[in-house]
Amino acid sequence: QVQLVESGGGLVQAGGSLRLSCAASGRTFSSYAMGWFRQAPGKEREFVAAISWGGHTTYYGDSVKGRSTISRDNAKNTVFLEMNSLKPEDTAAYNCAARDGSLSWHQNDYDYWGRGTQVTVSS
Repeated sequence: QVQLVESGGGLVQAGGSLRLSCAASGRTFSSYAMGWFRQAPGKEREFVAAISWGGHTTYYGDSVKGRSTISRDNAKNTVFLEMNSLKPEDTAAYNCAARDGSLSWHQNDYDYWGRGTQVTVSS
């Protein structure tokens, strides 16, 4: 079992930056691929970024590519998502997820989910 708790969301002006964190419990965090997804009101959940268990491989969704960086600290059981040049369309609830396997951009591939942290970008 892996429990995930996100933090770092908030209200930010367009053009600003945020660093989201996802703290995981469980002894096998380092064996899980981790992903970030987001969902805006009235829209489907969208893939944001994913990182392999060792941190050597990353994927990004087209909407955040070039503006975001996913990273992880396995010693601290934490994965991060740094987002820059934020836009109002980045406003959404952001969830992290864990997958016992290789990284994926498909939400259905993930086994564990956090409750999410809200990011609101004002224009």
